[in-house]
Amino acid sequence: MVDNNTRDVFDAIADPTRRKLIHLLSESKELPLHELTTKFSMGRTAVSKHLTILKEAGLVLDRKVGRETLFRLNATPLREIQDWVAFYSKFWTMNMLRLNHLFEEEDK
Repeated sequence: MVDNNTRDVFDAIADPTRRKLIHLLSESKELPLHELTTKFSMGRTAVSKHLTILKEAGLVLDRKVGRETLFRLNATPLREIQDWVAFYSKFWTMNMLRLNHLFEEEDK
C-alpha cells in the first residue's frame, strides 16, 4: 500500500538537479542547505524545493542544528529503481541469448 503523502521515487529522480543533489549527498555524511546551494546556478529557495521533493520520496533526511538544517541521503528507496532496472536487464539478457541461439541454429 502506497502512502499518499509520499512521492514516487522515479518521479523524484527524474530531474537532473535532484540527481545531482543525490550525488552530492552520497559523497558526504551531511550537508547544510547553504553549501548545497553553492553547487547550483539557482537560488536557495529552488534548491530547497528540490530537496523537499527528495524528502517526500524518502531519499533525503534532514535535521535541525541550531538555525541550520542538515541534509543527508537515505539511499534505501533507490532499491526500487535498482530492482526495476535489474528486471529489465535480465529481460534483455534472456532475449539476446535467445536471439544468439536462433542465429547459431541458422548457421548449422
